[in-house]
Amino acid sequence: MSTTTIRLPQELKNRVARAAERVGTTPHGFILEAIAEKTTDAETREAFLDQAEARYAQIVATGKTIPWPEMRRYLERKSQGRKAVRPKPRVLSR
Repeated sequence: MSTTTIRLPQELKNRVARAAERVGTTPHGFILEAIAEKTTDAETREAFLDQAEARYAQIVATGKTIPWPEMRRYLERKSQGRKAVRPKPRVLSR
């Protein structure tokens, strides 16, 4: 483990101390958890954007997609635990 110095404005330091006390941890632990959560959020967003770009590239390359009403019906049925046939991608007319 390495050491990193973070300079906090006094008001933020006070807020962190109060929040840490409310949740039953130390300011250090609170800050570590906040950094870990923010890092996970950034990584999750990056993965989401990468996946969206890849899917868009596939749509551009093939011209195939699934109309939203069909996908919505499929997702609603799946989320309700009902049998659902996955819609097939197709080239849509414009």
